[in-house]
Order: sequence, then C-alpha cells, then structure tokens
Amino acid sequence: RAAMKSLRFLCAEAFVANAEFARRSLGSVAHNLFPLLFKASYLLERGEVIHDLVENWPLVDLNMGKLLGKTADCQEDLSHRTCSVCLESCLTGLRDYVLQPPSPYMKRLKVVDLTGIKDVEVQFCECKKPMGRWARTQLLAKICLELLLHVQGARRGPGAAEISVDVLVDLFVTERNYELVVQALLTRCSCPLKIHCVAFRADNLTPQKFFYIIKLTDPSLLRKLEVVHNVRLEMQHLQILFNSTRFPLLVSLTLPARTFNVRRLTAADELVLSAVGEKLSEMTHLTELSMAFSILTGRVRKLLSPLKTPLKVLDVSNCSLNHADMAYLANSLHSNHLEVLDLSGHNIPDLYPATFFKLLGHSSSVLRSLILEECNIQDNHVNMLILGLSPCRKLQEFKFLGNPLSAEALKHLFRFFCELPMLKNVEFPVPRDCYPIGTAYPIDDANLCNFDRQKYDRVAEELKGILLQGNKEGVKASTPLFGTYDAAVEETNNELGTYLMKSFKETLEKFTNSLKEMSL
Repeated sequence: RAAMKSLRFLCAEAFVANAEFARRSLGSVAHNLFPLLFKASYLLERGEVIHDLVENWPLVDLNMGKLLGKTADCQEDLSHRTCSVCLESCLTGLRDYVLQPPSPYMKRLKVVDLTGIKDVEVQFCECKKPMGRWARTQLLAKICLELLLHVQGARRGPGAAEISVDVLVDLFVTERNYELVVQALLTRCSCPLKIHCVAFRADNLTPQKFFYIIKLTDPSLLRKLEVVHNVRLEMQHLQILFNSTRFPLLVSLTLPARTFNVRRLTAADELVLSAVGEKLSEMTHLTELSMAFSILTGRVRKLLSPLKTPLKVLDVSNCSLNHADMAYLANSLHSNHLEVLDLSGHNIPDLYPATFFKLLGHSSSVLRSLILEECNIQDNHVNMLILGLSPCRKLQEFKFLGNPLSAEALKHLFRFFCELPMLKNVEFPVPRDCYPIGTAYPIDDANLCNFDRQKYDRVAEELKGILLQGNKEGVKASTPLFGTYDAAVEETNNELGTYLMKSFKETLEKFTNSLKEMSL
C-alpha cells in the first residue's frame, strides 16, 4: 500500500522533482520547509538537491532519524534506505556547509545526528547501491580530515575555523579503515565537525588496536559496543579494558566468540571472572548483553548476579549452559524483564525442560523475540512448546532453525502461531522429512543444502497457507539456511574472508613447521 502523503508533501515532491529549478530556488524557501524538502528529495533520490539543502541548512539540528522517519506529511519510513546517492550527497553537503563563505544569515547548525539510519537486507532505492555503516564511517573520517586541511591551510574560507558541529554517529572499524578513523579521532578537537561516537563496532582488529581506538572514541558517551568475530578478546583482556576504561552510559554490549572459556579455570582465572562481573555491575544502564559462543558452564550466576539493572536482551547461544545456569536465569531478577532471549545450541528438551519453561513463564509478559535454533526440539516436544509459548502474547519473532521437526509438526506449530496477536516474523527449519533418512542433527554445513527442494517448497506453501487462513498474512515466514542477514558482515565479507584465509595459512604453516621439528 502507498504511504499517506499530505498535500504539502506532494507539493514538496513536485518542487524537488526538477533538481535544477529546486537548487536555484532554495534561497527563497522558508527555513521551516527544509525538513520537508529533505525527505521529499530523499524519497525521489535527488542527490544534488539533498547536497544543497544540507549545504545551506538553516536550522540548529539535522537529525536523520527524525527527518526520514514517519512524519505527519509522509507516513513512509525512509530510515532503512541507506541509499548511496542520498547519503553521500548528505555528507558532502555537510562538508560544503563548513567550507562555503558566510551567507547573509547566521550559520546555526550545531548537531547532526546520523544514528537513526538502519541497515537492512533489501534496498528499495532505485540505485540499489547501499552505503553501509562501514562505508559511512570511512566517508565521514575522510571528510573530517579533508576539512582539517582546509582549516589549517592558508586558503581556508573565512570563518571556517569558528564553525563547530557535533556529529553523532555509529562507527564501524576494521583493519582496513582503522588508520583513517584513528587520524580523524585524534584530530577531532581541531576539526569543525566533531565526531561523537554513540555506538561502536569493531571487527578484524588486534586487541591492542581495539584498546587504543576505543579510548579515542570517548567511551563516556558510548551507548552500544559490539566487539565481534575477528577480535581475539579473552577474559583477561576484558578485565584490562574495564579497569582502564569506564562506560557509564553503555546500554548494549556484544562480546566476540570464546571471550569466556571456563573449562580448566585456575584460581586466578576465577578472580578475573568475578572482577569482570563486578565491572559489569558498574554499568548501571546496561540492559543488553551478548556472549554467544563462549563457554560459560556453571558460571552464569557469577557474571550476571552482580548486575544492578535487569537485562532486557540476553544472548547466551552455544554457551554450554548447565542446569545450574538455567536455574539461575529462571529465578533471577532478569527473568521478568527479558524481551529478547537467545538460547540456541542447547539441548533444552533433554537437559532442563522444566527450568526453561519456568524462565519462559516469568518473561512471557514482555518477551518479544525468542531464538531456539539447534535445540533438539522434536515432534514429541511440540505440544509442550506450544504450552510454554501460549502466555507470550507480545511475541513478535520466533526463530527455531536447525531443529529436527517433521512437516506435520511444523503445521501444528503454525496453526498455533495464528493465535499469537503480535507475531511478525518466523524462521522455521527445513522439515526433517525433506532430508535423507538417517541425517544427523545438528546438520553440518556440508549436508545443510542436501534436501528435497520440491518437497520443501510444497510444505512452505502449506505453512504460509495456514497463516493466510488464520488472517496472519503480515507474518513473514522463511528458512534462511545460513542464518539471518547481517548487514555489517555482508558489507565487510571480502575483508573478513581474506583475513580468515590468511589465518588458515598461518595456522597451516605453524602445523607444518611443528611436524618438521618433530621429524628431526
């Protein structure tokens, strides 16, 4: 359905449709119409007009989330359009706002907020070329350094050095853009555009480089920190980081795989683990924590019990939790507040069914997203699962890929899904009966695609038909075999792939050298 547009917005679209005319006429446009024209230009991908609007921005703030989100004049939310043409025009317009000579009016812009932009899988812009978070980080850093040269150079525009604009941004740093971003952060005080990092994602960095750049971002302002994949952060590194750096406003923390490994802990390691838990408790705003693919067996209480604020988001997927861990979660202060919960990779039906359903019962009034991938949920567990999910009336998302369920069991589940009033997204497994008899679960990558696709398509159509019959046509049901789309991984997969190949080569060389030494 087409989004509702006011007459004002339709007039704005007509105005910016002719880019040349619009650019010539901006000088006579009322200042309060700039936000309206910005959104209209963004919708029509009029890059030149966006550039000139930002270059001549007459207001105190420019908030991308508010400008592109739903407004009274246009109900369509454009904040998920990371259109390369539009975003590059916006950032270069900001550069030229600083560089242009003084105009008849006072330059008033003080704050630019770029944090409201959302990266999604499908782009609806005509150019089909997204500018992801990494690329936005790269371009903003380049522009800051370019402006610094102009300010310091003899040919700088009059008054350029006196301009100061705070730019709120989500930074994404890898080895490839590390040096550029470091330079931009080091010279921030001298640059007219002051980078203020609200969220930071690090991947493919050594711990030393990560420690250095995180301090440059001004951690006192950070609300979200993601340290992922190829940052080899271990428990001891975490203690060093938390001892040397405070994160008073941090709301969300994601740690890389294998940060914690509690197997064969020494007495000193136990002290480190306790110290990390105490440091987490000092983050009084922390409500989102992801520790996926660590080994936490029997230590969840030690890490989470010091927290003074209940968690709303918890990801402990593939963390080898035992019954004591699940019992702690079910009885902790967090259980009544969990809105997003990921327990993937645990054999829930066999290890701790009663405790899990107790946890589910406590969180049922607020739970929005539940992820139970590769949890060995079988046909004979479906009725119990339905019983546990029934009170979860606010559930919007349920992901249960990789479970050995038959087509009939899935149909039973989907009939129940029609009873959940707020459900929007379901990720379901390929039915067990689509795979060859004897296929072992969890299915390895080599056999993941070895199923009867025609049979799967028939079952998928039947499942979607059940949703339609239950007036749930708005529910998205899919089977992403290799996991949910991750915009950040997609954007940097070439760099990460190269890194993995390099790591594999180095490991192979070390192994070969060891064999040679043994044979001598």
